[in-house]
Amino acid sequence: MTASVPASTAPTSPRRFILPAILGLLGYILDQVTKFWVLSNMHEGETIPVLPPVLSWHFVRNPGAAFSMGTEYTWVFTIIMVVVAAYVIYKFRTTTSKIWLIVMGTLLGGILGNLTDRLFQEPGFGLGHVIDFIAVPNFAVFNVADSLIVCSMIVICILLIKGVPLNDEVDDDLDQVQAPEDQPEPSAVTDADEPTSKNHE
Repeated sequence: MTASVPASTAPTSPRRFILPAILGLLGYILDQVTKFWVLSNMHEGETIPVLPPVLSWHFVRNPGAAFSMGTEYTWVFTIIMVVVAAYVIYKFRTTTSKIWLIVMGTLLGGILGNLTDRLFQEPGFGLGHVIDFIAVPNFAVFNVADSLIVCSMIVICILLIKGVPLNDEVDDDLDQVQAPEDQPEPSAVTDADEPTSKNHE
């Protein structure tokens, strides 16, 4: 007979989401804050040297995917991002591996960062252009969300190649999920149960 599993130690414990959620939220906030700064302090097409010639801020609006790919299919990328975000959230809820949860959190932060631009930036809802501003030599202009997405996908590829499962880890509190089986109490032996013998003279 096994003891019932306490709710606090069940595999659905929300504590496993804390670190991934914090990382994803920080990534999202950093992406949106930097884009707000660009919109507030730069005009489109402006370039500000940061660490010349290695790094500069260059404000462009990107109607396409990450790194300015597919600029003629803005609405398609918006739909894809919504679907991918929903799928990541679904897998996030059913995953227990800490490394997978972390990479899903950062991936979701990046997706939501660019999706926010798609939904609320000009020229309209669902057709918004993503704000890009990070420029390095011989590379497309990108943003924080792009970096989160690409880095997360690289880690995901490595995890898949290594065969790391989505549920190879459980919460730290699960070491007592299953209580040891109750041992049957030893039956009391009465005098009546013991064989008796009488000596007949």
